[in-house]
Amino acid sequence: MTHRADASNTLDNRGYNGPLIRGQNPALLLETAMRDRITDSLYWKEQCFGLNAATLCDRAVELTYIGGTYGVAMKPSPFICLAFKLLTLVPDREIILEYLRMGGEEWKYLRALAAFYVRLTFDAAEVYKTLEPFLEDSRKLRQRRKEVYVLVHVDEFVDSLLTKDRVCGTSLWKLPARQVLEDLEQLEERVSPLQGELDEMEDEDGSAGDVMEVDRNGRSVGSERSSRSRSASRSESHSRSRSRSRSRSRRRSSPYSD
Repeated sequence: MTHRADASNTLDNRGYNGPLIRGQNPALLLETAMRDRITDSLYWKEQCFGLNAATLCDRAVELTYIGGTYGVAMKPSPFICLAFKLLTLVPDREIILEYLRMGGEEWKYLRALAAFYVRLTFDAAEVYKTLEPFLEDSRKLRQRRKEVYVLVHVDEFVDSLLTKDRVCGTSLWKLPARQVLEDLEQLEERVSPLQGELDEMEDEDGSAGDVMEVDRNGRSVGSERSSRSRSASRSESHSRSRSRSRSRSRRRSSPYSD
């Protein structure tokens, strides 16, 4: 594909013979208003011109935040510009998966960019299979909104891609619910990584209930304390009765008694 700064050739469907995604030009997956802002931006014309799948990776590792548009003028962020560039390049699937792996230790914004592209372009079942493992990534991301920056986490961003219809100022295609794909046998039932901890908590709650049940049967702390108090009161009353009997016997045996 010939590179042009205005990218008008990628947005013109006349004579387009490149790869299609869900039957349409991939560059048209973003809304018209967003595309216009991107192609008119200075970042697109200066930093995205002539990029390929390899050099785009160099730009992605320089990202410092995610987002769609910002400011009063609704300027497009570098993140959304690079996402649009990926849509015009349509790299091989293996390249996107490598982006996701490369973002594992160091380049978290590269992983976020690849996850966003996966949500836009992959089939429904593949979206779940590819993105769900990253629900365990708890690293922090900066997200730029209209006027402020906010902190999110990678797993939070991925969850938004899986559950919401609009992310980073971009409308996403309707993703079927996971249960629907499970019923169609396109996905297996997902086991949460926290399932083991949840099972342990349930076991602890169950064992605590058993202890309370045993306590009610006669070995509770309250009954033990009450039994101790009853035995103490019995011994005290017994000692008092013995002292009284002794005093009476002394009075009777005394030679000065009447």
